[in-house]
Amino acid sequence: MKTITASEFKARSGRYLDESGKEPVYITRHDRPVRVLVDVEEYERLRAIDTRKYYDLRTDDLPEEFLKELEKGDQGEPTPHLDHLME
Repeated sequence: MKTITASEFKARSGRYLDESGKEPVYITRHDRPVRVLVDVEEYERLRAIDTRKYYDLRTDDLPEEFLKELEKGDQGEPTPHLDHLME
């Protein structure tokens, strides 16, 4: 992860546009993150898995088979390589 100031981005935007194709570029203003520059393919991938805007269901609305799976409490295989995203 690369972190730069907004002034640095403004001065060398072409460089950071290229670098964002390899890894996200975090842009800060007054030592606070304000934007993340990512490759368009990564952005589209993230949008495709973003379910926040698509589901407004209550458990009462779920089919019985889904409720049975939820009762199992299985969260799948551990993904420690993604833990940094929860910080």
